[in-house]
Amino acid sequence: MSNAVDIRTLDPVSEPLTPVSRQERKQRTRQALLDTALDLLADRPFATLSLREVAKGAGIVPTAFYRHFASMEELGVALVEEATRTLRGMMRSARTDPDTYQGMISASVATVHQFVRANEDHFRFLTRERYGGGPLARAIAVELRMFSGDLAIDLARFAPLRAWSTEDLHMLADLIVSVMITTTVELLEARPGEDPKITRTAEKRLRLILLGIPHWKTT
Repeated sequence: MSNAVDIRTLDPVSEPLTPVSRQERKQRTRQALLDTALDLLADRPFATLSLREVAKGAGIVPTAFYRHFASMEELGVALVEEATRTLRGMMRSARTDPDTYQGMISASVATVHQFVRANEDHFRFLTRERYGGGPLARAIAVELRMFSGDLAIDLARFAPLRAWSTEDLHMLADLIVSVMITTTVELLEARPGEDPKITRTAEKRLRLILLGIPHWKTT
C-alpha cells in the first residue's frame, strides 16, 4: 500500500459533529475554493477559469470569494504552494536517513513517484502553468528554487562535496531538480505499466550526474 499523501485529505470538509468556529468555517470555504478550482483545471489552463464558476462550485456567491482571496491570481499562487509545500517536506525526510548517494537517489525517486501518483491533478496544473507567464509561473519558479536550495544544503553533508563552493552545490542541485521535473512529466504522460521503467530511468539519470562528482574541481 502506498504511503503517498493526497493533499486534499489534509483538510477534511465533512460536516463536524460539534459546532465549528467562524475561523474554521472560513478555512473550510477557502479549501473548497481551492479544491473546486483544481477540479475545473483538470484539462484547461488557469487563464480560462472565472471567479464566478469557482465560487459557484464552492457553494458561495461571487462577492464572498474576496473574503478568502484578493484575486484569482492569488488563488492560483495558493494552489502552487499547496502542491509543493507537502512535497518539499516529504523530500527532505526522504533524504534524512540515507548515508550514500544511491540511498538518497532511491528514496527521492520513490517519494516523487508516490506523491505525483497521489496528486496528479496538482502536478498537471503545475507542469501546465510553469511556462505560462505571470504570477503563477513566478510562484512555481520560486518553489523550484526553494527545492534546489533545500537539496544543496543536504548535498553539502556528503564528504566529497564539503569542499564545494555554494555556487557549485546549487548547480548540482539544479541538475537533480531538472531530472525530477522530467520524471514528473513522464509519469503524468505514462501509459499503464510504465512507472517502473520511468523510475529506473530517473535513478540512472541521477547516478550519471553524480558519477562526475569525484572528478569535479570546484572553483
